[in-house]
Amino acid sequence: MENIFTKKYKELFMRFLLWRESHISIRTFTLIMSFAVGLFTGLTAVILKWLIHGIQHLLTSHMMNEGLNGLYFVYPIVGVFLVGLFVRYVVKDDISHGVTRILQAFSQRKSRVKPHNMYTSVLASSVTIGFGGSVGAEAPIVYTGAAIGSNVGRLFRMPPNVLMLMMGCGAASAIAGIFKAPIAGILFTIEVLMVDLTATSVLPLLISSITAVTVSYLYHGTDAEFMFEQTEIFSIERIPYVILLGIFCGFVSLYFTRVMYWIEGKFARLGNPWRKFGFGSILLGLCIFLLPPLYGEGYDSILKLLAGNTDGLMRGSFLYAWSDEVWAMIVFTAMIVLTKIFATAATNGAGGVGGTFAPSLYVGCFAGFLFAYTTNLLDFTPELSNKNFALMGMAGVMSGVMHAPLMGIFLTVELTGSYALFLPLMITSTVAYATIRIFEKHSIYTMRLAKKGELLTHGKDKAVLTLLKMDSVIEKDFLEVHPEMSLGDMVKVISKSHRNIFPVTDTNCRLLGIVLLDDIRNIMFRPELYDRMYVNKFMSMPMARIVIGMNMETVMKTFDDTNAWNLPVVDEDGKYVGFVSKSKIFNSYRRVLVHYSQD
Repeated sequence: MENIFTKKYKELFMRFLLWRESHISIRTFTLIMSFAVGLFTGLTAVILKWLIHGIQHLLTSHMMNEGLNGLYFVYPIVGVFLVGLFVRYVVKDDISHGVTRILQAFSQRKSRVKPHNMYTSVLASSVTIGFGGSVGAEAPIVYTGAAIGSNVGRLFRMPPNVLMLMMGCGAASAIAGIFKAPIAGILFTIEVLMVDLTATSVLPLLISSITAVTVSYLYHGTDAEFMFEQTEIFSIERIPYVILLGIFCGFVSLYFTRVMYWIEGKFARLGNPWRKFGFGSILLGLCIFLLPPLYGEGYDSILKLLAGNTDGLMRGSFLYAWSDEVWAMIVFTAMIVLTKIFATAATNGAGGVGGTFAPSLYVGCFAGFLFAYTTNLLDFTPELSNKNFALMGMAGVMSGVMHAPLMGIFLTVELTGSYALFLPLMITSTVAYATIRIFEKHSIYTMRLAKKGELLTHGKDKAVLTLLKMDSVIEKDFLEVHPEMSLGDMVKVISKSHRNIFPVTDTNCRLLGIVLLDDIRNIMFRPELYDRMYVNKFMSMPMARIVIGMNMETVMKTFDDTNAWNLPVVDEDGKYVGFVSKSKIFNSYRRVLVHYSQD
């Protein structure tokens, strides 16, 4: 009975697809799908917030915060342990580094994300953060939104360029829904995911973002996520300090990015998941035990700093006994800025699931406060507003870490409603981004892919080369010859081939050289030489070798450096695989470019 119903459903669905193709253009249907993606992603963002806050309230509502509390050590470890078991034995797939995986899906998987990613990241991150993991919920919801977009597109048999757009719509609606920030959601897809903003893509992105933020408004009201009340007017004479804050945020961003990458590398080298859990959970537990504001997303601390209220900020920390001392506040905020990265990396390294959005906002808020608080102690005039600079620090560090200054500006404005501080926010974000760009070309999300040559960029030439795969351009119809073969045997091989290049291999299929037809044309018609000349006498070495697995950008650079039109391909052991030709790459390039550029 079930098989009959399934078969009937498939037949009806195929009829619908055929009807859609005849009656609804792909552009119009893309708008319909973008609305659906925005709706589902917005609802998922609401569910994620509800789960996180529910778990946190259940665990922490009874906790005493006057002194050090051992539960701050225990809870995060328990959460990471539970998530690790869920991922390892239920999901059985790596769901960490959500934004990086979206970028990888763009460049390596034709914008296809597995269906389980529509819910597994939400479940895992809610437990991770609810139990105190020092990460953010934004990267998991972005990955979830992209998965929803990808699978909605796949359900209706959309081509790869539409799948990419649907993933962008899912990511944009995720940011819009979780932060109530529709403009920042669109800018995220442009600056971080590097989806081109065209006449075709702008409307679906807008529809998805607007739909998701409307869902968020229905459930959480229309107030900004971090309501900011500006009580101290910003004056032009403070601009030099804003520029200095931007430089400071740029270096904080550089520290954030480099240390995060370094710690993740250390965890990768540990290998055994239980060893990762042991090392990461102890590091995480100690960080939060000594500095409880590192617990969870840390939005309570951000709200306090944006309100200009530092009372109780150090409650529960090892510095609480000296909370009235000026030096204690400086040490405390500096340690928060320095150790938040360790807590975040330890959470993910130990097996938790979360992102770096919230940590970058958190670090930026404390960095901005630390800058203003310390500067004011030096008795410079005019006095700087701690809460204004805390707000600017959020925009500065996020812009630097994400390499997304526009998103940093608009996200901070939409998060807080601080439109009156638009100019200093722009200055801080721009200077911070310019500062980190001097030292680090790639964002925290793109570093791994860039090192492997798998990063899709706004540069269309480079993007198309990234989309090209080596397997699609290797030609294997070249006849092999061997060093001990005579010229007579070589002529027989030539008579069976339509190529003018012949790879020379040994008995283990290792490439030894090549024979060019032009090089032996003057002797191949002299029968008296057929038994006297051998391949090892007239073979030559290729100008370069392409190793299987090279990215296409490197392959094209090799062609440019050698001026060759054909180059042999070998594997890691030097065994012959085939040839790549410049003409074959150009033909494939044109085909992918047309497909990539289709509206």
